[in-house]
Amino acid sequence: MAKKEKNDKKFARKLLHQYRLVILNEDTFEERFALKLSRLNVFVLTSISAIILVFFTTLLIAFTPLREYIPGYSSTKLKRQASQLNYKTDSLVRELELNKQYYASIRKVLTGDISTVDFNRDSIMEIAKNDIDVLEVEKNKEDSILRAKVEKEDKYNLFESSIDPSNFVLFPPVSGTISEDYNVEEKHFAVDVVVADNTPVKAVADGTVIFAEWTVETGYVVIIEHNQELISVYKHNSAITKGQGDLVKSGEVIAMSGNTGELSTGPHLHFELWSKGYPVNPTNFIDFQ
Repeated sequence: MAKKEKNDKKFARKLLHQYRLVILNEDTFEERFALKLSRLNVFVLTSISAIILVFFTTLLIAFTPLREYIPGYSSTKLKRQASQLNYKTDSLVRELELNKQYYASIRKVLTGDISTVDFNRDSIMEIAKNDIDVLEVEKNKEDSILRAKVEKEDKYNLFESSIDPSNFVLFPPVSGTISEDYNVEEKHFAVDVVVADNTPVKAVADGTVIFAEWTVETGYVVIIEHNQELISVYKHNSAITKGQGDLVKSGEVIAMSGNTGELSTGPHLHFELWSKGYPVNPTNFIDFQ
């Protein structure tokens, strides 16, 4: 026990033993600086210096842009930009998929490779009526004021107008005798109307031209997209007067009839009508006489 106490006292004396740090002039041996130190003082000063160094290094990494130069850390700005680019890429991919589906539907319209559904005028009008009923909500004073304001604006709007599906009337593209009727069993999803060469072919309703090109089998073809998810197709034309993306009005000339394409057997207009991706009989809606 006495030996242990003796060793402890010896260790304490070593920690507290004073040393003198002297800086001398090498040429004159003149004392320029002197400092009294002990082992304990050196240990305490070294520990405090290390703690201060770690503290300021942490502040430098956490609150200054210099952390971006340290391996393993990334810029917050770059992360934000990467997230935005990721969202934009996802949106573009979804838009591309929608465009692919849209072009696939147009391709089916051109080739006639699609399942058929029996449509008639009454069923379509009933569906349109049911769609309108779903949108009906309980009216209140604020709603009535808003409706009156919107109707007043639409009354003088030259570019847009509210269209009631039940009042959607189709204009005859040409007038003539039907040489071949709409026949689902033979996959003839159109009517062939006999007309003279270069007879003006007119749009059946307001819409946008989504296809206006030459095809080997059907000659010059024009496809127009209308309201109510309706598409009209005009084939075997001798010339077209509209291009893709053009806006057309009901009754406006879009092509000249002819006898073009390998499948044509004489001067006529091959006219198709598609509703929501399905072929419908044009004679249910249009009088070609």
